[in-house]
Amino acid sequence: MHNYFNIKVAILIMLSGFCAFPSTAQTAVDSRHDHTIRILIDGEEWSATLKDSDATKDFIKTLPLYITLKDYSGTEKVSGLPERLSTGDTPAGSEASVGDIAYYAPWGYLAFFIEEVEYRKGLVILGHIEDNLEAFLETLKVSDAVDVRIDLIE
Repeated sequence: MHNYFNIKVAILIMLSGFCAFPSTAQTAVDSRHDHTIRILIDGEEWSATLKDSDATKDFIKTLPLYITLKDYSGTEKVSGLPERLSTGDTPAGSEASVGDIAYYAPWGYLAFFIEEVEYRKGLVILGHIEDNLEAFLETLKVSDAVDVRIDLIE
């Protein structure tokens, strides 16, 4: 009976250790999460979800951000950013869908896609417009230059 008691105590101690000190891999996964931003244009508001990446973390550090988006080839609205974003943990390039928000590393530009584009080297998808995409696209298409404010939603 004494051995049985010692085994139970040893198991409880081991289990409590696992509960009290989660593995580093689990902690790293749990600390990674998406972020939501608010995009304001002419009094209208949209939200977008950003993917978790080094580029996104750098982008969030620039918020709140006031930029003027200008048309680029009828496929996207772009603006320079105050500083370059880190792209160390991102793929070499990407394709973009309508409503994607991306960083074009070679130019240091932020881009909002109003049309799909094929794979571009240096294109990093940061996130996607989540609500009322059609109205957002119409707002972007109204003029060649659109003033935008972007905030992080806590």
